[in-house]
Amino acid sequence: MVVSNQIAEKLNSLQEVLKAEQKPVYIALSGGIDSLTLMTIAAKVRTAPTIAMHAVSAAVPIEATQRCRELAGKYHWTLKELNAGEFNSEQYIQNPVNRCYYCKSSLFESIVAEVGLGCLIATGTNTDDLGDYRPGLKAARERDVWQPYVEAGISKNMIRELALESGLGALAQLPAQPCLSSRIETGISINVIDLRFVHQVETELSRYLGADDIRCRIVNDGVVAQLPADSQAFGDHKVYDTVVELVGNLCADNNRKFLRVEPYRMGSAFLRNAEVGL
Repeated sequence: MVVSNQIAEKLNSLQEVLKAEQKPVYIALSGGIDSLTLMTIAAKVRTAPTIAMHAVSAAVPIEATQRCRELAGKYHWTLKELNAGEFNSEQYIQNPVNRCYYCKSSLFESIVAEVGLGCLIATGTNTDDLGDYRPGLKAARERDVWQPYVEAGISKNMIRELALESGLGALAQLPAQPCLSSRIETGISINVIDLRFVHQVETELSRYLGADDIRCRIVNDGVVAQLPADSQAFGDHKVYDTVVELVGNLCADNNRKFLRVEPYRMGSAFLRNAEVGL
């Protein structure tokens, strides 16, 4: 594989950043490509302990947990699974516009409770994340959470190239998979039943369509299925009708109102102008 000079330089910068820290590092491993790549590179170049901390939760797809376990076994990582405890937070359950602040706060506090005060927690936050509204970054700042990608000046696209260079293969193209709670419209309380339903719908649609960028949105008046804009369903009436039937049946089985199928819109369940919980 031919690596561009820029990526080679960024990889070297990241390795130097990671090696320079001599304390044990606890990487918050979500199962997404950002944290998986960070853990892969850190485990290779650091001499001090590097421990993967993965939260098992109703809001985390089981596929993400399985991915963490498989890679930990393959690369001999130390993997600790824990309950992030976000469902103990009434603020999180209320699902305000800054829900991610309470989620990340619970995660970081759970890691501290597991490994002790003064531990150094690291995340896969990259430079692109800094330009978005991400309340979880506030929780990270409050706890001095380390962001090696930011320190090395690495963006999301660069992470994908680093993942390829690090031997993660097809995982480099893993689509963004925020937690299942992101499918619940702002202001609708988070509950395990809704999250399980969301996961069921997305799993069934992914299996049928062979696509990954699929969302099941719980909105105020029902359920919306979102598919990639280039999905075959939008050009083939039979495929579209099958999708409608599949989601409609799942909704009927769970006493839910099916509203429509539409193109995927990132963050469309997130109502920024909502004042809930603020």
